[in-house]
Amino acid sequence: MKNILSVLTLLFLSIGIHAQDISGRWNGTVQISEDKSIEFVFNISTDENGHKTIIDIPSQRVAGLKPQNTSFKDGVLFIDGANLGIKYEGTFYENAQQFKGNFTEGANTLPLNLKQGELKSVVKNNRPQEPVKPYPYNEEEVIFENSEANVSLSGTLTLPRNNKKSPVVILISGSGPQDRDETVANHKPFWILADYLTRQGIAVLRFDDRGVGKSTGNFSEATTADFSTDVLSAVKYLKSRDDIDSNNIGLIGHSEGGIIAPLAANQTKDVSFIVLLASTGIPGSEISLMQSISMRPFPVPNEAAYEQAIRKAIAIAASDKELSVIKSELLEHYNATITPILKPLVGDDKKVSQIINGLIETRTTPWVRYFYNYNPADEIEKLDIPVLSLNGTNDTQVVAEINQKGIKDALIRGKNKDFKVLKLEGLNHFFQESETGKMEEYSTIEQTFSPIALKEISNWILGHIN
Repeated sequence: MKNILSVLTLLFLSIGIHAQDISGRWNGTVQISEDKSIEFVFNISTDENGHKTIIDIPSQRVAGLKPQNTSFKDGVLFIDGANLGIKYEGTFYENAQQFKGNFTEGANTLPLNLKQGELKSVVKNNRPQEPVKPYPYNEEEVIFENSEANVSLSGTLTLPRNNKKSPVVILISGSGPQDRDETVANHKPFWILADYLTRQGIAVLRFDDRGVGKSTGNFSEATTADFSTDVLSAVKYLKSRDDIDSNNIGLIGHSEGGIIAPLAANQTKDVSFIVLLASTGIPGSEISLMQSISMRPFPVPNEAAYEQAIRKAIAIAASDKELSVIKSELLEHYNATITPILKPLVGDDKKVSQIINGLIETRTTPWVRYFYNYNPADEIEKLDIPVLSLNGTNDTQVVAEINQKGIKDALIRGKNKDFKVLKLEGLNHFFQESETGKMEEYSTIEQTFSPIALKEISNWILGHIN
């Protein structure tokens, strides 16, 4: 949606703007808070088929994000990253030679202006755990197919250097479009985990999510169930190799990966164990409610009324009605409950409308609607293979106590004979040793993955290899 400045600008754009060549590297910074910003690089190319964009986020060490469509018309650049849950819309100002616009992710919209040229060097945080070549193991770029979904998945397979068939684990990332290293806050936890386990004699396969990095597919159209089929494709690929012990294939799922893992394991006899890291054990609707309250960035006059409003919004979005009906009901509900809260904070009716529309779109994606109706405990209860579940006591995204209870109760109900459920003191959602566990703390911590957690995972797996 164009803001007022965009509309006014279009009225006064010179004819020269229509011929503007926008090919090249454009960069800008999103200011999250007084002391936190995120740098973006938009690599735009042009050919006979139109424009294409590849987005890099150097400060987060993310590269190769591929939005599904880029258009430049009447001075307005629109980058449609619906496949990634993002978009950018900016108007070109010829005098300043820059785009002024907004970057949107889900319900969050922030100003982002783009200038052509190279991004100034970003100060690199110290990440002492990251391995340095040469590695004492083999590393191989691999591609495997999910033929049913018509998706090619690209990843890295690390293999111990021995003449034996290696036990192997598949790493399954958390929610949102993730690369093979699960890069977040300038950390690469899956790289650290893969390196550690491979040094212990365990092969590791990690891969880019659909539509991320070198993998194909549309991330935004996929659900947790769809991602489980990507994991099954990885299992099938590993079984085809003569250097892998097909009797010892395990899954390690982090966050959402922890609810994908049991769903995948229950569809095959080829998974021999799973490890759940910061996994949930209660319905997605309850997780969403808890996060909507605990991570809310604004105050509300009545907490009980706000919780009731969120519960109703989730119930509307999770229903099996037609999508158009759901969006209409959500709009009516939000206008009655959330708009009165937002208006004094934002002060602009158009901005409030933008936020509400963003909330509606966020709550009605295929992934979110599936998540609301999915209870991982149902799948965990069916598991008849060994299970290790780890959660950090400082996790503010997936609270350890209530989720581990859900996981443990499900395993007991299912009469699983071999499981371990453990809380690790002081660790956050990404298993860093932390002070508060809050999201803004992730990037400030040098440690990427607690050695205590790494050892716990490795020792448990080695003890369960046949």
